[in-house]
Amino acid sequence: MTSPTFRIIGFIIGIFLITLAVSMVVPMLTLLAYARAFELRPFLWASLLTFLAGTVLVLRGRPEQVHLRPRDMYLLTVSSWVVVAVFAALPFVFTEHMSYTDAFFESMSGITATGSTVLSGLDTMSPGILIWRSLLHWLGGIGFIAMAVAILPMLRIGGMRLFQTESSDRTEKVMPRSHMVAKSIVLVYVVFTLLGTLGFWLAGMNGFDAINHAMSAISTGGFSTSDQSLAKWSQPAVHWVAVVVMILGSLPFALYVSTLRGNPWALWRDEQVRGFIGLLLVSWAVMGTWYWATTGLPWYDALRHVAFNVTSVITTTGFALGDYSLWGNFALMFFFYLGFIGGCSGSTAGGIKVFRFQVAYILLKASLNQLIHPRAVIRQQYNRHRLDEEIVRSVLTFSFFFGATIGLIALALGLLGLDWMTALTGAASTVAGVGPGLGDTIGPAGNFAPLPDTAKWLLAFGMLVGRLEIVTVLVLFVPAFWRH
Repeated sequence: MTSPTFRIIGFIIGIFLITLAVSMVVPMLTLLAYARAFELRPFLWASLLTFLAGTVLVLRGRPEQVHLRPRDMYLLTVSSWVVVAVFAALPFVFTEHMSYTDAFFESMSGITATGSTVLSGLDTMSPGILIWRSLLHWLGGIGFIAMAVAILPMLRIGGMRLFQTESSDRTEKVMPRSHMVAKSIVLVYVVFTLLGTLGFWLAGMNGFDAINHAMSAISTGGFSTSDQSLAKWSQPAVHWVAVVVMILGSLPFALYVSTLRGNPWALWRDEQVRGFIGLLLVSWAVMGTWYWATTGLPWYDALRHVAFNVTSVITTTGFALGDYSLWGNFALMFFFYLGFIGGCSGSTAGGIKVFRFQVAYILLKASLNQLIHPRAVIRQQYNRHRLDEEIVRSVLTFSFFFGATIGLIALALGLLGLDWMTALTGAASTVAGVGPGLGDTIGPAGNFAPLPDTAKWLLAFGMLVGRLEIVTVLVLFVPAFWRH
């Protein structure tokens, strides 16, 4: 790494910090709207410090004729998410007087759209902090979409090259230039947020709660304005609006753009979209039938509870409609497995992603056929792409290290004295981006506040690694990466 490289990386991070500082105006305006001007000072200081730090990095100057190599993009991607989380924690420290450990945990959870929290008493909390949490989700969600569409395919992370055509292939180009794609994706994201806000408001929420939950749902983040999450609102329409918005956030945003530009079947022709919708419907049917049969609830109410909670877990949003960890052992295992899957590539959802499971199935099917017909030449295709050796290797590498990361973090949490349920589901929920784990402590009815500080730092690292698709972070720990 050379000095000009570090300067251009610092310049870009400086732009991000200035954007973050300007974003803090939103909670300030919210406080003014609620006549709570006496709470402005913490946000003013946080915004000022963040702006000054960003300005210093920008004023160091943008070096001329510096081309960022793929290895430089790894460092830029990881460092930008970490630095933004570091400064996004300041409002929590200044307003809620939290320890920096708790504040960083909350900000990392927000910006990675994980949804794990250390805060309680949300119903009476400052509206400035509540809107800041949701805004971090919203900013992190659009940031991850940009990364998944533009950066990860270029870095050949986890088989993401399969989706390079969404922004760069000449034959299936969504728009003439990638920056136009980015603008259109942001526009779609904003429109969905506004529609979600309108939907929640019409369903029975007040305007403030509607805005917060729309930002959390479209980013598949899961922060709420109530300790009860969406169980605070008994109107079925609120729950169904949340289901729709969560699903919208879990589909590939580049395909929305393609649909709007005259390709009405772009979404449905995508194999991972069909697989994701199919998985949702089957999960609703299986769990809904079981829940209806074991609780005696009316079928419609059972389906609503199941559809909401299943969608929340499989999209890695983390909203809750009651404590589903009390539904019994079958439901516990079902939700635990669903949390690994996630949504589609190029969406705001976390998890392993549906396409990797589909690629694994294609590879398994081909291997079995090869055993039956040893001399046959078996073509392996996914979404009209040939599965070459590089894509297969990327998918397998990601999947292995995804599981290994969860296992190692869970082992470390166990070493700190956490029970196996908290350790395993805490590691899995943060790496997969689901939010709440299972059990009495970190389940849907609890939070992560009782955990020791070391555990919170480990889980915050798990959120970062999971959000950046594992390998992006791990490559920085290879000594050869830092050699010229």
